[in-house]
Parts: sequence; C-alpha cells; structure tokens
Amino acid sequence: MRLLKIFLVIYGLGVTSFPSTVKAEDWVKQRPNVVYILCDDLGYGDVQCLNPKRGKIPTPNVDRLASQGMIFRDGHSSSAVCTPSRYSLLSGRYNWRTHLQHGVLFGMSEPLIAKDRMTVASMLKANGYSTACVGKWHLGLKFGENKLSDPILDGPLQHGFDEYFGISASLDMPPFAYIEGNQFTEPLTVTKKWVREGPAAPSFEAIDVLPTLTKRAQKFIAAHKKEPGKESKPFFLYLPLNSPHGPIVPNKAFKGKSGLGEYADFVMETDWAVGEVMKAVEEAGAADSTIFVFTSDNGCSPIAKPEELEARGHYPSAEFRGYKADIWDGGHRVPYIVRWPSVIKGGSVSDQTVGQLDLFATMCDILGVPKPDNAAEDSVSLLPVFRGVATGPVREAEVHHSIGGHFAIRQGPWKLELCSGSGGWAHPTEKEAHAQNLPAIQLYNLDTDIGEKDNVYAEHPEIVERLTKLLEKYIADGRSTPGKKQKNDVEIDLLKRPAKEKKKD
Repeated sequence: MRLLKIFLVIYGLGVTSFPSTVKAEDWVKQRPNVVYILCDDLGYGDVQCLNPKRGKIPTPNVDRLASQGMIFRDGHSSSAVCTPSRYSLLSGRYNWRTHLQHGVLFGMSEPLIAKDRMTVASMLKANGYSTACVGKWHLGLKFGENKLSDPILDGPLQHGFDEYFGISASLDMPPFAYIEGNQFTEPLTVTKKWVREGPAAPSFEAIDVLPTLTKRAQKFIAAHKKEPGKESKPFFLYLPLNSPHGPIVPNKAFKGKSGLGEYADFVMETDWAVGEVMKAVEEAGAADSTIFVFTSDNGCSPIAKPEELEARGHYPSAEFRGYKADIWDGGHRVPYIVRWPSVIKGGSVSDQTVGQLDLFATMCDILGVPKPDNAAEDSVSLLPVFRGVATGPVREAEVHHSIGGHFAIRQGPWKLELCSGSGGWAHPTEKEAHAQNLPAIQLYNLDTDIGEKDNVYAEHPEIVERLTKLLEKYIADGRSTPGKKQKNDVEIDLLKRPAKEKKKD
C-alpha cells in the first residue's frame, strides 16, 4: 500500500482524501449516478498504478481515477472469459448457474439472461434511474423471423436499459455492425472479416468502434448535466468497451505511442477513452455524486502475446499466474477501481476479496431497497468497504470459473482448484496435465504463494474438504448469500472430469 501511494505522488496524481460527508439516512435521497466501465481483456498488470514495478504501459487517466478513489487489489470477474463475466455483473448471480457451463456466446447466439431475471439495470430503472448500455453486449440476442433485418426481440432493452448503442459481441465475431435500440443502424449488405467472416454494415470498421463508443457515452452523460433549479433523474451508464480485445486496432494517434507494440498502444487508447468519460462526468457537474467503476471482464488474452511483452519488461498479469481463460488468478483477478468522492477516501486501498457481481447488492444497500430472494443470489454489498467501516470479510468465499468450466473457491488465503492444470489455454492445459499425471486438484496459500506454484493439497486435506463442502453447499442452495434456497438452471458438474474418468465410476 505504501509503495502504491508513493507511486501516485511521484507521478503527480496526489492522494486526495475526500471526507465521508454523506450520512447513512441520506444515501437514499442522494441516489448517486453510476458509470461502470468494463474493459475487454485488460490484464491487472496493464494498469500502471497497479503494477508499478513490472508494468511499462502509461495509463495516466486510470491512475488519476485510482488516486481519487479506492483500489481493490483482490477484485475478480466471476469467470476467466467474457460472456459469463458479463452475466454475473448484471445479474449478481454466478454464471455457472446457467446453461452456459463453458466457453462463450457468439454474435448471433440466443440470449443468456432469462426473461424474468432481474438485473441491476432493471432494479435501478424501477427505482427511478435513467439507464443506458453503450458498448459490447455479448449476452445473446433474439432475432426476428428475418434475422438481421427485423427488430431485435430480446436484447439490452428487454433487461432494464432505456437506451442501447453498441455491438452484439466481440469485434472478432459477426455481425459487424452497430445496434441502436433494437435495430441495426444500417442494412448488413456486405461481408467482412476480423478473424471470423460474416455479415457486416458497409460503413462499419473495427478501428472506429472505441472512439465511437466513447462519444456516445459522453453524449449520454451530457444529456444528464445538472441544471440550476432543475431536478434530473440519476443515471446508470454501463459502458462495456471493445478494447483491448482483438482485433487489436489502435487509432493513428496511438500507433507506436507505447514503444511496446500495438497491444500496448491499444491499452493507451483505452486509457484515453476512460479519461474522456471522466471529463464528461466532470463537465456535467456530476463527479461528486457519481460512483465511477473501472474494471475488466477477465485477464489479458494470449492474443496480446504476453511472452513478448514480458521479454520487454511488461507483465500484463503482474505477479499472478495465467491469463484469460485460466483458473489461476491471472485469468480473473482484474483491475477494480471505484471512485465516489462523497463517501470513498481518495487514494485508499482494499484487500477485501470482492467480485463484479457485488454491484447489485451494493446499489440495493445504497438505495435502501430490499434485494429479492430470487435475484442477485451471489451478490454482497461493498458499501461498508466504501465507507471504511468493514470489520472483517464482506464475503464468505469467492467462486472462480475457467473457460473449460473448471471451478475454484477462494476463502482467506486459501484457493482450491478442482482441476489438474490451467483449466484454460495456458500450459499445462487439462489434457497436458492429465498426460503428466498431475494431481486432480490444486490448493494454494496465496499469502505465501501468490504465483500459485506450490500445490499443497496433500499437506492440508482438512482445508480441501472444508472448501469442497462449502462449494457443494453453494451449488445445492442455488445461492452463496443468506436467503431462501433457489434453483440452478441446470445440473452442475463440479469436477468437470474427462469422459474416460467418468466411466470408471
């Protein structure tokens, strides 16, 4: 923590301390705005202030945000890949409770969020908020009979958002076109290719997406500018960016700027976008009354060629093992920075283990509204952490999930992983780990082994048993927080064993 504060001061960012001026009974009246920026494949170590010793990419805007707010050094996406993480963020429910047990959706996949599932957007809308999603949806869309020419029947507008502008999925997945509301902005009359080939709008270019989303976010915020004597609705802006996910397409102004290659250039452009949104909030006179969140949907992707970056002194996963898709922390421990000047002390740091799915319960707590038993079953409030009054862990344990559907559970320093290898793309993969006869489970003490190198499962059978039983309870109860038991959407295969092993039972 001391090193982090020294870094902020050296770089002229300051460590401003904002007093907690809002009384508990006034939070409901204040109804703070929320700007939630979700980067795509940005590693924990890609943010300079989070990785001052092993990070080489300048991120001045995110660093400034951190100096004015709180850094969560143990913040996680619910999955090591994007679709499931987005589901958990909006629903407050673990992704593995759905039918999507591994992998991700594609640009024309069916919706993942059930029609009757309350989201943080629908909850806020019911409590008087103006809600908008600007960016990459990637949670499935329901198209009409004529597919891409008919209005979209199930998308962001059906899950709590008043407005939507963005793209259906990742920029390497067709269709390649902008969607506004429930309709593509242009007919998809041509075919284009960014990794995958598919239908596209003639004017759509991947390189234009980040600046376009940034401008649309600024426009939404400007429309909510505080006017003297005029009462305006609070707003929730969910801004899932397309960057720095592949295709890696930095604009001309950023090409070559980092000196580390196009991925680092794209990270710098992403930081620029964050700065533009921060500026829009300040110009709207809403900085003090806005909860501003900056995070990423999972760790850095192998498409960024992390081994080449590391050879040049930049470590996108910082000191953590693994990358996007993996069960190791490099897959799901992400940048997690929150600014709320009237409540959070600037320059503060938290080591609480928290998740993006905690947004739902946190906003319920701030607004003083009850969280239904059948909504946000895995979300806990971070308000005590924001206020600096938390006296212990706000979460009993955190569950992690890899692209292959492999589970891990974290409690205190202990992390139990129910797989032999990375559970994802890093070596050894599960197939490689089985061929090497590696143990079927992994247990790490992150207090002494943050890089998850020393598997101590054999020395601590009691911890393995305790954490396994807790994970089984979370699955059986359909929730990990207090409340009435709920049902998972499908039966959960906890061990995800190869078919050959399953036949032995």
